[in-house]
Amino acid sequence: MIRLFTRYRILLPVVSLALLLGATFYMQPRAMSYFGLNLLFNLAVPIALATLAQMMIIMVNDIDLSLGAFVSLVACVTATWLNDAPLVGLLILLVLVLAYAAMGAVIHMLDLPAIVVTLGMSFVWGGIALFLLPSPGGVSPDWLRALMTIKPPFVPMAVAAAVLIAALTHLLIMRSGIGTVLRGVGGNARSVGRAGWPVVRLKALAYGLAGLFGVLAGMALVGLTTSADANIALRYTLLSVAGVILGGGEFTGGKISPVGAVIGALTLALAASFLSFLRLSPDWQVGAQGAILILVLTARLLFTRRDAQA
Repeated sequence: MIRLFTRYRILLPVVSLALLLGATFYMQPRAMSYFGLNLLFNLAVPIALATLAQMMIIMVNDIDLSLGAFVSLVACVTATWLNDAPLVGLLILLVLVLAYAAMGAVIHMLDLPAIVVTLGMSFVWGGIALFLLPSPGGVSPDWLRALMTIKPPFVPMAVAAAVLIAALTHLLIMRSGIGTVLRGVGGNARSVGRAGWPVVRLKALAYGLAGLFGVLAGMALVGLTTSADANIALRYTLLSVAGVILGGGEFTGGKISPVGAVIGALTLALAASFLSFLRLSPDWQVGAQGAILILVLTARLLFTRRDAQA
């Protein structure tokens, strides 16, 4: 059993999600329905997309402390320019993705610490967001709101979308040639460079993919909340890191799991609903989510050590 958990990293996040879901159903049997699951995982899609964005950065051995501010900026653009002038809004979102790619290239070319650069960029993204929306407001585009509130048969939109997102990202990162090379940058960038691959471009591509997923996260969030503000997704920075690690990823070596990251995001989204059932204060909910993450990581560490000793 220990070696099974160690070999198949995906099992631990799956078991964690299953246990938390079982506890939720035990406490609130009415949640065991289409409507109940829809409420439990209401905000799972933007969290999953933000987690995948962070995963792209961790995949190349960096970490992004600006993601929450970036998603908030995208939300502000979506609720203003994308709604009022769609072509201009799309152009702004494209520029933001390119800016993310450029940030990755600069970090690699100048050999800068990503944690410092992204921390500085968080203030840039936040400042632009405040300029666009000094106070909460804006309106979600009708098509986006309709897309995010679709009711597919059998399972809620959030669950169906999470499965689709996980599958597509798995094919892109784990099964495609370019995905293998990107993971190789995290494993050994020098070897990838010696093989003839342009590491700067690869880093820019990884950051560009992160920017793309960040844009999708911000748009999905506005589609669900129908409005935006400059601080709407600041907590996504830490949630995204937690989701990647909870899903079996590691900070070094390019070891990530797109499916695990999505499951980790679902677990964190479910944890928020579960803690609300316990009537915990929002101030304590963040700490409780951290405790859940620590428990899962402790279990993973124990399995790894026991397997090494066996």
